[in-house]
Amino acid sequence: MKKILDEANILLNQTIGSKEEAIRLTGKLLVENGYVNEDYIEKMLHREELSTTYMGNGVAIPHGTEDAKKEVNYSGISIVQVPEGVDFGTGEDAKILFGIAGKDGEHLELLSQIAILCSEEENVHKMLEVTSKQELIALFEEGN
Repeated sequence: MKKILDEANILLNQTIGSKEEAIRLTGKLLVENGYVNEDYIEKMLHREELSTTYMGNGVAIPHGTEDAKKEVNYSGISIVQVPEGVDFGTGEDAKILFGIAGKDGEHLELLSQIAILCSEEENVHKMLEVTSKQELIALFEEGN
């Protein structure tokens, strides 16, 4: 059984130039750690074309389309901290990126957990201030 959020799935203090680069990076972490197949990243990009995955409060949650499910090996989350932000075309920058992949409908539960955690701006600020992957995991687990 793979952990949904592992230290290997987290990048801190990143500088990202574009929304596409941001989505590819969150997907790449999931691919490198065996959660999804390479094609999942293209499904994430396609999902973004349909409607933005920027959720407000400085948070974006890139994920695949409905037909991306076959590319998911295990449910997982990647987190990328981008203190300077990246433009998701909404007028606000995303500073915390959650790449998600859910197996057997688990993506809805993952989305819900992230939405609850990030609905409080204070939690997003805490995620931006952490200096270790362990702190970020603790914040995530504490919020759920």
